Amino acid sequence: MENFTPLASALGGLLIGVASAMMLVLNGRIAGISGITGGVLKLQSGETVWRALFVAGLLVGGFAYHAFAPDAFAIEIDRSTGALLAAGVLVGIGTQMGNGCTSGHGICGLSRFSPRSLVAVLTFMATAAATVAAVSHFFGGTL
Repeated sequence: MENFTPLASALGGLLIGVASAMMLVLNGRIAGISGITGGVLKLQSGETVWRALFVAGLLVGGFAYHAFAPDAFAIEIDRSTGALLAAGVLVGIGTQMGNGCTSGHGICGLSRFSPRSLVAVLTFMATAAATVAAVSHFFGGTL
């Protein structure tokens, strides 16, 4: 395991947990990224600004971290642009079908002991494992 970072991972998990808890306790809202992002596009009165600021904070945080630790973003993706676009569309469809994404169900839902979120997360993980196995087997790991 060449990229094993237990301290950074634990700190990141702690920050995500605290931010999710604060969102729920202070605003009564689930920190589900797909729902928040989708809400920016719907332009609902009283909803758009906070959602846009939330998404902007995610982007600014990523860019800021990249400025201080560019090596953390040095990854190699051996997939075609078409495969990445198709994957993005399928993930979007899946979040619509599952009424949420991994942040909403996996972080917020599981911490609230939601049975629906448990089923969703198990479905996400099983589908991801099956997809990786199928792509690796049928396409030799490349698409």
